[in-house]
Amino acid sequence: MRFIILFILSFVSFISRANYTPQDGDIIFQSSQSRQSLAVQQATNSPYSHMGIIFIKNGKPYVFEAAKKVVYTPLTSWIDRGKNKNYVIKRLKNRNLSNDKIAKLKQVAKIFEGKPYDIWFGWDNRYIYCSELVWKIYDKALNLKIGQLQTINDFNLSSPTVKQKLKERYGDNIPYQETVISPVAIFNSPLLTTVDKKW
Repeated sequence: MRFIILFILSFVSFISRANYTPQDGDIIFQSSQSRQSLAVQQATNSPYSHMGIIFIKNGKPYVFEAAKKVVYTPLTSWIDRGKNKNYVIKRLKNRNLSNDKIAKLKQVAKIFEGKPYDIWFGWDNRYIYCSELVWKIYDKALNLKIGQLQTINDFNLSSPTVKQKLKERYGDNIPYQETVISPVAIFNSPLLTTVDKKW
């Protein structure tokens, strides 16, 4: 019986991936295996700690992400890097992106390419973190604000892991009122709908 259940689950997962065709502008989420992942998950009460935006280059899907710096990573490599290779992919609900809009997204993306990762989660453009990257690309290119902006003080800062990470990054000068956008805030945006999932 257990074998049959596992087979059915594997088959459903396979069908899901087989029916998914990556499109420019899709947004992908995962639980990363970085050292700060647990702190992000606990602070935001969410399993999602990393994300990126999918773009098609030379006929192949890449994730445009803020890792050590802002880079294009092949979609399969990006998925393989996540915890248990789990992911969720979302897309703008009831909207087909025209070639013009896709071009605008990619044009804005060029502004951020190569920028270093922002370990301090600041809102300026000198350094960029993952959810900030996706939010600003959609905002600057299409004037779409995907996800509710918050401040650091809005998060759950009570866990020892989160407190330790805040101490490492800021010492005694935590910028509680700094504007931030979290992966889960984008994930929960009513502008998006799920188009593929392995979780």
